[in-house]
Amino acid sequence: MKKKISEVRLGIIGLGNMGSSHVRNIESGSISGVKLAAICDIVPEKLKKFDKKYLRYTDSAKMIRSGDVDAVLIATPHYFHTTIGIDSLSNGIHTLVEKPISVHKADAKKLIAAHTDKNVVFSAMFNQRTDPHYIKLRELIVSGKLGKITRVNWIITDWFRTQAYYDGGGWRATWKGEGGGVLFNQCPHQLDLMQWLFGMPSSVRAYCKLGRDHRIEVEDAVTAYLEYPNGATGVFITTTGEAPGTNRLEIAAENGKVVVENGKIKWTRNEIGQSEFIKTSKASFDRPEVWEIEIPCRGNGPQHIGILQNFVNAIIKGEELIAPAEEGINSVELANCMLYSSMNDEMVKLPLNPAKYAKMLSSLIAKSTTKKNPSKSKSSVVEDMSSSFTKA
Repeated sequence: MKKKISEVRLGIIGLGNMGSSHVRNIESGSISGVKLAAICDIVPEKLKKFDKKYLRYTDSAKMIRSGDVDAVLIATPHYFHTTIGIDSLSNGIHTLVEKPISVHKADAKKLIAAHTDKNVVFSAMFNQRTDPHYIKLRELIVSGKLGKITRVNWIITDWFRTQAYYDGGGWRATWKGEGGGVLFNQCPHQLDLMQWLFGMPSSVRAYCKLGRDHRIEVEDAVTAYLEYPNGATGVFITTTGEAPGTNRLEIAAENGKVVVENGKIKWTRNEIGQSEFIKTSKASFDRPEVWEIEIPCRGNGPQHIGILQNFVNAIIKGEELIAPAEEGINSVELANCMLYSSMNDEMVKLPLNPAKYAKMLSSLIAKSTTKKNPSKSKSSVVEDMSSSFTKA
């Protein structure tokens, strides 16, 4: 049984764009019950940019075992999420991991298996679960008000990135450093929301374009077709090479159509359910009468601050987690399925065989010809990412 505490001593591991953003959020005083006690990065120069009052580490293992922190937030390049997360959990440290929780399903299973002490809080940074648009949409689905879902389409192409972005880090957009492209860096948010809202599909067929719009070896454009156990279908389209891009989520269901776009939720509600109308109408070209309903929503919610506050509250007060890290395996599996389907030119049935995917990824890493020189990159530059955080 872990000792109850009134203030969480937090250590942040990884001080790139995201880790630095988390430091600023804590320093702003927006999160109660937490003290930033220590910071860690393998690049000593990154530590120098922050207040000297924080304890400084260049080795996460030493921070985890120091006794200086009760919890850690892991904001490193993706592959380290698994190894550092396992180390943290195995040492009884509350752990919040950035997305994705791991690069592939086999690693995600290892990470989750390390969470043996349920008194240790283990959360994931799926900040878009705090967006009121998606919260209200989930309420509509879970309550049964929409009825059976028959089709889902998500076009999420406003994750626009320049070549300078991809050139800005030695690990970025490589099989060895990041494990993938848009599916693993930007779209873990949408893939998490897809499974949170609609559950996991039974099969996936995807087409991933490698370096379509950028000089990179990983996918920067994806079109995927999904089939669900109840017979519903889905289409998921994303890219980092389209400007201005679109963010439109459309759901067709028994009781009408819902569209989430431009900060609004619009429900075109059938007065009579579509399947009932198909069976009972005597007119060949008739269709149900509809009500046009705009569901009020404002803002994008607390996002990263909300997840971090929830993590702290779970440690201090036992609050239920918004994004339990165990659920992070689902978005990892969806991303893995899409790449595996495209690379092997086949429909993939879920659950995905984790060993087969890990073998394919290892082959991609072995065949990689990408050479990056981190010393010449902008990896030490921290950019303002705030415009990238809100996607409703």
